[in-house]
Amino acid sequence: MRDVVEQLQRLGMSGYEAKAYVTLVVAGQPLNGYEVAKRSGVPRSTVYETLGKLVARGAAYELRGPEEATGYLPLPPRALLERMRREFDDSIEALQSSLPTIAAPPGAHLIYNLKGAEAVLTRAEDVVAAAHTDLFLSVWPEEMRRLSPLIGRAAEHGVSVSVIHFGPVQTGAGHLYEHRFPTPEAVMEDLGCRLLVVAGDRGEVLIGGFVNGSAWGVYTEDPAVVLTAVEYVRNDITLQIIADRIGHGPLRELWTDPELIRLRTGQGHSSALLRTIGLPEP
Repeated sequence: MRDVVEQLQRLGMSGYEAKAYVTLVVAGQPLNGYEVAKRSGVPRSTVYETLGKLVARGAAYELRGPEEATGYLPLPPRALLERMRREFDDSIEALQSSLPTIAAPPGAHLIYNLKGAEAVLTRAEDVVAAAHTDLFLSVWPEEMRRLSPLIGRAAEHGVSVSVIHFGPVQTGAGHLYEHRFPTPEAVMEDLGCRLLVVAGDRGEVLIGGFVNGSAWGVYTEDPAVVLTAVEYVRNDITLQIIADRIGHGPLRELWTDPELIRLRTGQGHSSALLRTIGLPEP
């Protein structure tokens, strides 16, 4: 029941209103103010004010009985949720028109620093959910489990999804490619972390790193950073396609070319860079 109360609060009810409404729903029959206070934990001094607010928002009804006794019945949950959905959609539609008109003109594109796995993954979910045309992702299984439902929803809505996945792909939507060359273990050794890249509509990007229970991230709409991130994912996907077409053996031999070795001699630099922004080295 506490989870229901918390969700109702997230949708705009006060704590007392949510407790009173849930109490009315559970009762299944009219209750007076005293009974609501006794069952819900709402103080008797504020219970009638709380019930009055529920009635004003249309979430409950007053029933006048004999001798001026007043009982309360809830709006059925299905009807309440549908009403909340309509009100929420109406508010979003209005804000889509009005909010951009009061925004200051964009200046320099800022880079926002994020700390902690929850902050990074929540912002990544925002980027996926906001995409309308295309998504480019570089992701590991641990983070894919969190993002997969939203990625699937985006694909269902016609978003072009391209994902490079470090490990076997069990389920997914869009164009998914398993990162097998070089192996995920080799990439992890080089970078020192699980790198997450989520770019949406070529207009925003979330880049994060996860290691040893710690996480960091940056978010930006800077076109140069977004372009670099998209090309990073596209080039990684291209390499996997080439490896599958010509075979991993020939490509592995090519991987020993002195020029390619020279380009890969920066092992350890990534971990050192991560240390400078607060992520402990593995």
